[in-house]
Amino acid sequence: MKQKFLQFILVAICAMLVLAGCGNQANSGNEPTPTNVVEETNTPEASEPADSNEASDLETEYPLTVTDITGTEVVLEEQPDAVVSLVPSETEILFAVGAGELVVGVDEYSNYPAETADIAKVGDMNTNIEAVTALNPDVVFASNSMNGAAIEKLRELGLVVYVSDPLTYDETVAHIEQVGVLLNKQEDANAVADHMKQVKADIEEKVAAVDKRSVYLEFSPGWTVGSGVFLDDLVNIAGGSNVAAGQAGWFEIDSEAVIAQNPEVIIYPDFGEEESSILAGIMSRPGWDVVNAVQNNRMVMVDNDPLVRVGPRLVNGLEDIAAAIHPELFN
Repeated sequence: MKQKFLQFILVAICAMLVLAGCGNQANSGNEPTPTNVVEETNTPEASEPADSNEASDLETEYPLTVTDITGTEVVLEEQPDAVVSLVPSETEILFAVGAGELVVGVDEYSNYPAETADIAKVGDMNTNIEAVTALNPDVVFASNSMNGAAIEKLRELGLVVYVSDPLTYDETVAHIEQVGVLLNKQEDANAVADHMKQVKADIEEKVAAVDKRSVYLEFSPGWTVGSGVFLDDLVNIAGGSNVAAGQAGWFEIDSEAVIAQNPEVIIYPDFGEEESSILAGIMSRPGWDVVNAVQNNRMVMVDNDPLVRVGPRLVNGLEDIAAAIHPELFN
């Protein structure tokens, strides 16, 4: 039931974005391992963090064996020449690490970068298994939260599927580095990861000396997000305190509870609407006129895609969240 509920929220967001797509927003009920770090064999140099000065010397040795988030051993006999992505976040990672020329298939919601428009589509949240197999990929990149049924079917057909499910900013960075290892694109992957780490460090340094501000997030009408999800992690990094953190995952709001928490900042996404449906809903709720954020006009709209895709643009989402919470430090 939980998985279907979460899929409903993800579909709703995707539909409102008109092919804007979504990433791994919530855990579907499949418990991840304590971290998203994988085990590797045959590549001792890839298992240790690389110094930026040595990045250009890194080369993946094949055959390569890694263990993904599902506990499955994934074997790449040789460097992949063709890959398929089943979620927008993985698509963005592949292009960011310099592997865009390898991508032969993506899901319907993968709309970034622009080059994805010319790539074969393999279904939306319901993956077209025949379309994927027809592309004969060397490896398929999938999400544990979004593609459970497809992962099982593709593996039964003998396809190599690498599954991830980063739930925090740091896990997202580590996953990007791992994709670089899998595809022998370490230099580009490390550059992306280093930038994300530096931005995080800069933001943490700036907010360290100021008080945290209470924040309410609404990224689907009437729904908010609590602990254990990367949006909550971003708020904490950016010097905020999520008022919904007492409950895990995505859930329908308790209007009275939000009023009682009295958030100082409300953050909601830009869905490209002439008038935000989320903002309209907030302003029409009985009693919300007394909320601190409403009274002080601290309701901030942010770009949606970078905040619902656990990929390289999550760094832009973090910057937006930080500016929304502490505009005096970041604007």
